[in-house]
Amino acid sequence: MEGERESDEDDVPQLSEHAMAALMEFYAEQQSADTFEHTSVVKENWQLSQFWYDETTTVTLANEALRVAGDNGSIACISCPTLYVKLKEIKPPGCVLTLLEYDQRFECHSDFVFYDYNEPLKLPDSLQANLFDVVVVDPPFLSEECLTKAAMTTKHLAKDKIILCTGAVMEDVAKQVLDVTPCNFVPKHANNLANEFRCYLNYKSDLL
Repeated sequence: MEGERESDEDDVPQLSEHAMAALMEFYAEQQSADTFEHTSVVKENWQLSQFWYDETTTVTLANEALRVAGDNGSIACISCPTLYVKLKEIKPPGCVLTLLEYDQRFECHSDFVFYDYNEPLKLPDSLQANLFDVVVVDPPFLSEECLTKAAMTTKHLAKDKIILCTGAVMEDVAKQVLDVTPCNFVPKHANNLANEFRCYLNYKSDLL
């Protein structure tokens, strides 16, 4: 019986090295797609002050960030995971993307970095100063303390261009800590917020 089993195993077709590599690539793509689908349906956690952008807002902000960064540029998303998900979906292969986020449900992504605004400069060594062509930041709380600390992270990482999304009540603080001013574009959320929200820039944009 053992001899017959060995003979049967010898008759099983073997994949070529090229075919096996193609199969492994397919499995990896499927796993990546499954991970993206999982991320895209992560529910807001209001205890973390999470309010997801609507589709128009994510598309508009993603297009602006990509326009500024360029095909081979770099973008950091600080505390704005829904924008990160959209950018991951549409960015060109040469564009480097990093998500700095407190919510560890997003750590399934290789470019996730755990981030707590209370420790604004506690960052991995790989995130060097002035690393990113554009930094998009959406501090989780409408408070001077939160914005000031998030601004420390933003200024450390940004080469120059900064996009800030936060409440209209934070305009004076935003100007003081990041030298940004409100633009015409008004971000909106999938679940409407009572607070008036604004987008602030430290540069001129035709899109926003």
